[in-house]
Amino acid sequence: MSGGPAPTGTPLSAGSATVHRESRWLGQGYADITKLREIAAKHERLSTRNQQRAARINTRIEKLRHVAAVLREKAQRVLGTIPDIESEIAQHDRDIQAATARTGGAPIGSDVTNLHYRVRKLQQKVVDLQHKARTYDHRAAMRTQKTAELKIKSDRYLEQSKLEEQEALSYRQRADRLQAATEGEVAARLGTPGGSLTPPPPPEGL
Repeated sequence: MSGGPAPTGTPLSAGSATVHRESRWLGQGYADITKLREIAAKHERLSTRNQQRAARINTRIEKLRHVAAVLREKAQRVLGTIPDIESEIAQHDRDIQAATARTGGAPIGSDVTNLHYRVRKLQQKVVDLQHKARTYDHRAAMRTQKTAELKIKSDRYLEQSKLEEQEALSYRQRADRLQAATEGEVAARLGTPGGSLTPPPPPEGL
């Protein structure tokens, strides 16, 4: 008397178990490869991000250098007007001496006091122009100092970018070596009798 219906399936053969085991091994290997390439891509992105920051800082540095150069040129133009004013002051001084000599020690008149006033105004103008030029120079020096600080920051970003690029290269090389080893192992197994990764055909008569 039958004890029940016969089982409809067949247990996995040893070859099928080997195929599944090798399939899992290959899957894990390719997962490791893709993970390494993902990490390499992350470091490459960080590298280009640091390069981007350095490029923006370098652009700002050049802008500050240009502004500093413009300010220095303004300072030179301002100082360039002073010699003409000093020549005018010297001429007034000579006029004052001549007028004083003509009076022969008598009290000076309004023409001489007017010359004194004009000399004082011109001297004040010279001092104002000198201060203006020094202000331009100071502003230019401040921008030059800022460029030096930014240059240090830019160099730090570039250095970090190189480090990230080296890390990316290291992970890419590891992924390449692992991929080559995996593909070599697959090729070796496929080229070995009985080492096929495809499951065997089912028994005949089923």
